[in-house]
Amino acid sequence: MLAYIFWHRSAEGTRGEDYERAQIAFQRSLARTPPYGFRGSAVFRIATLPWARRGEPRGKPRAKPVAQPAGAEPGALAGAGYEDWYLVEDFAALGVLNEAAVGGGHRTSHDRAARGFGAGSAGIYRLLEGEISAAKQIAACSHATWVQPALRAPSRHAQLGAFLGDGLDQEGASLWQRQLVLGPAPEFCLLSREQPPGAAPTRLAANWSAATLARERVW
Repeated sequence: MLAYIFWHRSAEGTRGEDYERAQIAFQRSLARTPPYGFRGSAVFRIATLPWARRGEPRGKPRAKPVAQPAGAEPGALAGAGYEDWYLVEDFAALGVLNEAAVGGGHRTSHDRAARGFGAGSAGIYRLLEGEISAAKQIAACSHATWVQPALRAPSRHAQLGAFLGDGLDQEGASLWQRQLVLGPAPEFCLLSREQPPGAAPTRLAANWSAATLARERVW
């Protein structure tokens, strides 16, 4: 299972409610006529980019905040920002989604949503641990913890999954690892319904950092 994660905000001068309405219309279009291999989407309203601030870091973060508009608080999005999750079965299905998003049946809603776009970044993440079959399981997780390891830190998938997920109620929890990026993005994301003890600062290795960021579901 792969997740295409897209962080974005509206352009200056675009009304927030208009931008959000257009984004939701695009999601509804995909849900009505899902492309092959598409497992659904979830959209969250966020106030902070996952790589811009670290929650109680134990070392200097590797990634730097993206450039923000003049006058914006460092690390914050200008106005409402959004984090979209698009679940697909594999890379082939990701290609199908890429073509379908601007193809017949979705082009009108996609173009309407794109007209208000201001800035964004994206990444592709692969599911390492957890049982995820639909986007509604992503939407049900109130906690998204972003973990950045130290430079050149080894990442043995099975061990890492057991470590970060230690002490969690496994129902609905999942661990994702970055595969490809189109801009800055943390290495790992742990989704859960509660604060993950395994990602606490006292449990992380030296120079690793983790931040659990607030998000509000809008789709």
